[in-house]
Amino acid sequence: MPSDTPPINLIVFAGFKRIAQGRTADVLAQLRGRKDDDTPYLVFDEQTGEPLDFDVHNRAGVVTSAASAGAHDETPRGVGRPRLGVVAREVTLLPRHWDWLNRQPGGASVALRRLVQEASRVNADRDAVRASREATYRFMTAIAGALPGFEEATRALFAGEHERFEALIDAWPADLRTHLQKLSAAGWSTTA
Repeated sequence: MPSDTPPINLIVFAGFKRIAQGRTADVLAQLRGRKDDDTPYLVFDEQTGEPLDFDVHNRAGVVTSAASAGAHDETPRGVGRPRLGVVAREVTLLPRHWDWLNRQPGGASVALRRLVQEASRVNADRDAVRASREATYRFMTAIAGALPGFEEATRALFAGEHERFEALIDAWPADLRTHLQKLSAAGWSTTA
């Protein structure tokens, strides 16, 4: 059965130098081919900036987020329409909200799906800006937290001050700066 999740592209840094980039199998090959196998490295999801646990000697090539390492999926099964991608979850609302939802054409589920779809469409630009800034922050925190200007660069990032952010990271190592610019690119929208 095909997966709905796109394959993860990884980016790997040894210190502040990018040493590998690409899909999991490609990164495994790049890291296994390195001569300086003892050099510590950090592996990130290239798009979300999330640090990942990645063992180059793991023959299965399993990649897990550092935050969820050891966690198990506790999603209940059996309710909903799994073949259609519909998963039942609990929603807590006030009685007047349930009354309103139940009066809508198609009932509560149809009304909730329609509301979520509309909110996703209306807020797409703002959500993209937020996701970009959060990805940039995750990556920056994991790799550049001790660099000069880190705190000010973080403030500039979340304030939407593109030129100030660029000026603050300008003295940082080139590979690091390049990836920060890529991650933050969607975060400078003037419509957010």
